[in-house]
Amino acid sequence: MIARIAAALVACVLALPASADIEIEEVTSPGGIEAWLVEDASIPFVALEFWFLGGSALDPAESRGATYLMTGLLEEGSADMDAQGFAAALEGLAASFDFDSYRDAVVISAQMLTQNRDAAADLLRAALTQPRFDETAIERVRGQVLSIIESNARDPGEIASTTFSALAYGDHPYGSAQEGSAETVGALTRDDILAAHRAALTRERVVVGAAGDISPEELGLLIDRILGDLPAEAPPRPGLAEFGLDGGTTVVDFPSPQSVAYFGHRGIERDDPDFFAAFVLNQVLGGGGFRSRLMEEVRVERGLTYGISTFLSLADLSPALLGQFSSSNDLVGEAIEVVRDQWADIAANGITQEELDAAIRYMTGEYPLRFDGNARIAGILAAMQSDQMPVDYIVNRNDYVRAVTLDDVNRVAAELLQPEGLHFVVVGRPEGLSPGN
Repeated sequence: MIARIAAALVACVLALPASADIEIEEVTSPGGIEAWLVEDASIPFVALEFWFLGGSALDPAESRGATYLMTGLLEEGSADMDAQGFAAALEGLAASFDFDSYRDAVVISAQMLTQNRDAAADLLRAALTQPRFDETAIERVRGQVLSIIESNARDPGEIASTTFSALAYGDHPYGSAQEGSAETVGALTRDDILAAHRAALTRERVVVGAAGDISPEELGLLIDRILGDLPAEAPPRPGLAEFGLDGGTTVVDFPSPQSVAYFGHRGIERDDPDFFAAFVLNQVLGGGGFRSRLMEEVRVERGLTYGISTFLSLADLSPALLGQFSSSNDLVGEAIEVVRDQWADIAANGITQEELDAAIRYMTGEYPLRFDGNARIAGILAAMQSDQMPVDYIVNRNDYVRAVTLDDVNRVAAELLQPEGLHFVVVGRPEGLSPGN
């Protein structure tokens, strides 16, 4: 019965009117942990999002993959419950927990009914502060991770992105996959996993987003209840990742009738005064689907690919402007030349007022649609804090976009876009391109 009620409530939450006109309350728990809250008592349900900043980049080189493996073990039993007992307890509470590892953060998402909130909080606290890390669970999840690594080694898209990162960042943690390698994951011990747990989950670098049926006072107590037993201090994060990749093309031989291309160069910091101009620029360049310049020139006009996109990577330790597409082996060389030409054209000549107006219209129109439920809102609040955005960002965001002028975009295009610095990693057997170019 509880499960059916929970499913109905989640459906209601997802059906809430989409709106960016929400009020964020800043909360500090009695233990000193800060959080942002959007309170909504209309449905007896709350969503929580905990971002522990640092993520898999904290892994030592010899233990690469430890944080990823550790995160996968958090639902495999805690305190006096084994994996089956933990799963049964979670189901009995009609709650939902997700444990995810990323390059810059470990993200814990929780959704729970108001009537079960305290019990669900206790279960989450046990998962975070008293994980069992049983040897049987370690070996089971290790096997799953090794299967992912093996699968990625056969995926041309994964090969392209990991090769690009390795070339760009070298020995920095950004230069290798967060899952680790078969060698590093195979060698991980329970002590390595315990060390990753102590490093990744601390009160010092956690940001919290919450949305739903909970007051600021209740949220403060709940946060301390869940996180209060975690270590207070965090280890130092790695230094900045210097982007060390110059322009050119690298070919990785892969037996396939198609090639995958992953490309990019240095990007722009999230706190740069020109960020919003770059944000709009990317929308025009390759971030706007069929509305983008690259999609028009590479797919629509020439039929060289089914799709191409670019994005601003806002990695904490090294921002980048990146893109990707796939094409048949006989066409990928031509597609690369078109991308380079468009990169150079926009850098030299800028975009048009029509392109700018269309980008701003789309970006401001779709933004409120992101706020389509408590879980999404909680995640947005945590992400905002992670990016050190002001609490009124949601209210002002569309005004920031509308304030971008054609002169702004074209000035930033001339500074940001580097045709000579654009590097392509091509995975496949492209005609006319040789391995190691």
